[in-house]
Amino acid sequence: MQANAFTLCPKFSKTFSILGRKWNGLIIDVLLQEGPQRFRTLADKVDKCSDRVMVERLKELEAENLVERVSQNDSSRVLYQLTSQGEDLREVMKAIHTWSDQWYSIEDCQ
Repeated sequence: MQANAFTLCPKFSKTFSILGRKWNGLIIDVLLQEGPQRFRTLADKVDKCSDRVMVERLKELEAENLVERVSQNDSSRVLYQLTSQGEDLREVMKAIHTWSDQWYSIEDCQ
């Protein structure tokens, strides 16, 4: 008799493939906390991520409809902001903050 194999829900797997990708969670968190950001400001806040990788991650997050690139009509200024789908991650990110505050000290993160 064969035991039933556990399989992950494809939707859950897809979500973790997006959120678990290095830098994506931090990019989303900055946009949740700080609102729309210019590329340079966002890159400075996720300071260990290279500009090349930041561009890649933003394009991926755009393709997943979590982030949108917004051009200002009256200038060449471009802002990155969360879509409503990205904004819906607010409670998820809040839960992650709560969990990490409970289980990790600052010393653990250095």
